[in-house]
Amino acid sequence: MENNPAFWTYLDKLISENEIIIDRPKGTRHPKYQDIVYCADYGYIKGTSSMDNSGIDVFAGTEPGQKIDSIICTIDLLKKDSEIKILIGCTDMEKMEIYNFLNNSDFMKAILINRQTVC
Repeated sequence: MENNPAFWTYLDKLISENEIIIDRPKGTRHPKYQDIVYCADYGYIKGTSSMDNSGIDVFAGTEPGQKIDSIICTIDLLKKDSEIKILIGCTDMEKMEIYNFLNNSDFMKAILINRQTVC
């Protein structure tokens, strides 16, 4: 299957041209589900829209440069929706923590898609 480089270029452009708002820093609790604690900084891209009529979701890691090299796609049976979450500047360990965090529910499942270098 083709890994479309233009897809990743568009994501890069979206990030470079819009502000990232972190409204749920690492270690904070979910506003509705207090037993859920965020394992990484979580927020959205200001001026964008997603399935839930909020901004496109972002997890921000600790890698210098804050580059996009992965996305996560989720299916949520409670909300009956699917969403994309962009991972920016995440180490391999942070990616796995986020992946496990999003799959730690009977109602939500996720897949991780890594950006591949295309020659």
